[in-house]
Amino acid sequence: MSGLFRKKDVNDLLAEATPLTRTLKTMDLTFLGIGAIIGTGIFVLTGKGALTAGPALSVSFLLAAVCCGFTGLCYAEFASMAPVAGSAYTYSYLAFGEIIAFIIGWDLILEYALGAATVSVGWSGYFLNLLSEMGIHIPTVLTAAAGTTPGVTTYFNLPAFLIVLVITWIISVGINQTKRVNDTMVIIKLAVIVLFIICTVWFVKPHNWVPFSPYGFYSYHAGAKAGILPAASIVFFSFIGFDSVASSAEETINPSKTLPRGILLSLLISTVLYIAMTLIMTGVVKYTVFTKYLNAPILAVLHQTGQSWLALIVSIGAILGMTTVILVQLYGQSRICYSMSRDGLFPKFFGDVSPKYKTPFKGTWFFGILTAIAGGFINLNILSELVNIGTLTAFVLVSAGIMWMRKSHPEIHRGFRAPGVPFTPIIAVIFCITLIIGLNWETWLRFIVWFAIGMVLYFVYGRKHSILNAK
Repeated sequence: MSGLFRKKDVNDLLAEATPLTRTLKTMDLTFLGIGAIIGTGIFVLTGKGALTAGPALSVSFLLAAVCCGFTGLCYAEFASMAPVAGSAYTYSYLAFGEIIAFIIGWDLILEYALGAATVSVGWSGYFLNLLSEMGIHIPTVLTAAAGTTPGVTTYFNLPAFLIVLVITWIISVGINQTKRVNDTMVIIKLAVIVLFIICTVWFVKPHNWVPFSPYGFYSYHAGAKAGILPAASIVFFSFIGFDSVASSAEETINPSKTLPRGILLSLLISTVLYIAMTLIMTGVVKYTVFTKYLNAPILAVLHQTGQSWLALIVSIGAILGMTTVILVQLYGQSRICYSMSRDGLFPKFFGDVSPKYKTPFKGTWFFGILTAIAGGFINLNILSELVNIGTLTAFVLVSAGIMWMRKSHPEIHRGFRAPGVPFTPIIAVIFCITLIIGLNWETWLRFIVWFAIGMVLYFVYGRKHSILNAK
């Protein structure tokens, strides 16, 4: 039993040489975080969130952001203490031991894979709409997974499948290419969002914000959960991915300082933009109007303001926005698998670094192809909540891990110290558990199934092949 909780040592981690290339700076990390955060939340989830909470959706975004903010402070301290690839997986290995680390690593794979697949479906919707406006149409059967739309025959989401493969190729050929592509798309995406805000803020009608919170903090409406808390549980998906910044530790220059800055700056900038966008959108149109624009809520605002010329620009911004989300999530996934393979918990195949590209080439393509297949064939309407519960579980352990490491290893150097410990991690844990409560019981059931599969993999392979097993 003691072998299940064997821990890594910080000094051993720092002493390990890395075959990865250090090239990322604070701005790159900030853009990496923004690339992961701003995408589906603004361009897709605001519609469903507004119908759940009304104009108080801005409070829901703030609640989710506060949860991520407190957790982000804990991530930042861990990143400065152990600046190596692996994010929450590596941190849990230090604080709680091997089996907990494996569980978190398994959760993160779920988070990044299903997160990227889910976003690829949203990307496909905007891309198909853009093609339609240009007079280009692809066969309906290739526009969505089977059973996605009642009464419409579909078999395969070809655009979702292809975009994941293209991004997998970009990630696999080097961190410099990944950085340049992400930085460029994030700059364009931010420019589109700022342009949207400038063009639509003048059409806000304050009476659309009344009542501001029609369903209160938590209630049932039309047989479903409604209010600020359930909406926060929904839009929490928007913030997923900022933790992938921590996965870039071994490709970052001076990670003990730049990682905390990148994590916190990306969260701050994204939160301000989310709240501004939400207030404008629910101020321009009554929140109930989003029923007709569930998959593209921004179009409701543009229709109301008569700015059809802006629709094309926003569609391009949405496509780029979701492209960066997919890119960062697939990047984070490849680095988690690389770390677990290096530790012996996954086969060596996943940790094999290409001499030419200096990336975990084989593992990147393995999970990239699986994610592409998921985006193409699986109906992903309900999987965003499954991603949420896996991420929230990781957040709870990272936050609790800071308290444990402060108590058990106060001597370890920390380039950044989370303020207010133990209150900061305790608040983070409370927020995360609160958001988990807002999820449906079906989500819990699916999560338990995924957990069980992971435990089988650990006891059949990981425990025996662990590097620590040989010590």
